[in-house]
Amino acid sequence: MTPGATLHLVSAGAARGVAQALLPAFEATHGVRVDGTFGAVGAMRERFVAGAPCDVLVLTAAVIDALARDGLVVADSCTPLGRVPTGIAVRTGDPQPGVGDGAALLAALVVADGIYFPDPERATAGIHFAGVLDRLGVRERVQPALRAYPSGADAMAAMAESSERVVLGCTQATEILYTPGVSLVAPLPAGFDLSTAYVAAVATRSAGTARARALIGALAGPSSAALRRAGGFDD
Repeated sequence: MTPGATLHLVSAGAARGVAQALLPAFEATHGVRVDGTFGAVGAMRERFVAGAPCDVLVLTAAVIDALARDGLVVADSCTPLGRVPTGIAVRTGDPQPGVGDGAALLAALVVADGIYFPDPERATAGIHFAGVLDRLGVRERVQPALRAYPSGADAMAAMAESSERVVLGCTQATEILYTPGVSLVAPLPAGFDLSTAYVAAVATRSAGTARARALIGALAGPSSAALRRAGGFDD
């Protein structure tokens, strides 16, 4: 990869905050522009498999493992970023409901005028949250309030701008923390919780594997550990 070239990052939305905080310094140090695309895990996997330009891929551990078995990412480049809990959010300044157990979560959901969450078919948190609604037996009751968006970031941005009286959101904690205007209440309660492991890997088709590995080192290495923790990643 020549100086001034572009490095392509395709990533789950959960890693967006960490990536965007690190990219300016990385670009300056390595003389490369990083073109980052962020979204729901399923959508980003589809984009990658369809052949979109990609040097570094950040997705869930299960998806990266499968891609490594298929030879689409370099197996020895796979590096964990950490785990991210799925959490409940409100608009910043709104009262924070108790969501410490299933009964409390149910009570919070049934009074919400708008419930914001990511794609229930392609987003990790959205798929899980749809299952939580079913387990609570409340999906039909709250159907008029459900507001699904392509990604958690989109859902949180829309919730921040909502004029509805009572709103509630559910997505990965990282997406809540980096979106202005929303606040993390708590992770989903025990028994309904989800902690998702994310892994970075070099795409086999990358033309700049050395810089791709350097980007993974910046995202997942010790120098960014505090940033990852502050952004919602657990070790």
